[in-house]
Amino acid sequence: MASPTVGVLALQGDVREHLAALSAAGVRAVPVRREAELAAVDGLVLPGGESTTMSTLLGVFELLEPLRARLAEGLPAYGSCAGMILLASEVLDGRPDQQQLGGLDVVVRRNAFGRQVDSFETDLEVTGVEGGPVRAVFIRAPWVEKVGAEVEVLGSVPHVEQAGESAGRAVAVRQGTVLATAFHPELTGDGRVHKLFADIVREG
Repeated sequence: MASPTVGVLALQGDVREHLAALSAAGVRAVPVRREAELAAVDGLVLPGGESTTMSTLLGVFELLEPLRARLAEGLPAYGSCAGMILLASEVLDGRPDQQQLGGLDVVVRRNAFGRQVDSFETDLEVTGVEGGPVRAVFIRAPWVEKVGAEVEVLGSVPHVEQAGESAGRAVAVRQGTVLATAFHPELTGDGRVHKLFADIVREG
């Protein structure tokens, strides 16, 4: 069976790192900047970056409506940090002109971690990821304030001293074939979250 093709939205953010992590997970990884490229993939990663900029660029590159349509059809998707914000149905502390893709029935708070510390790292247990905790790197990251009935929380910030008000907040969620993390697994060299997503794409 041929390997599935997984795109990485290549408008802004840490695209190269996701492409490398997906290739290591055994799928064909390609950058996506055009509608024709989006139409040819079996799954899509929305990388970390700046969510308002990415939202604007989706409009500029005429990808907003095609991407919403593919998500509505069941396209497997994975969003990290800014990607989680874009996939959410509602964002708190976003800009009024920010566009949402609505792939996840969650409410997220943008830059939630940025208020206390610009960056925070911790070990995190993530459901579906075998082999012990994931080293989670949060960089001006969102967290999930509210989840819909069909959303499974895969991981929450542990109650450690440096977590502050983020302790207990949901930072990894899944709804069907859509996965999102508030942290950046592509920056740590731990490919297990990308392997989880590659498996979701294969099953899909």
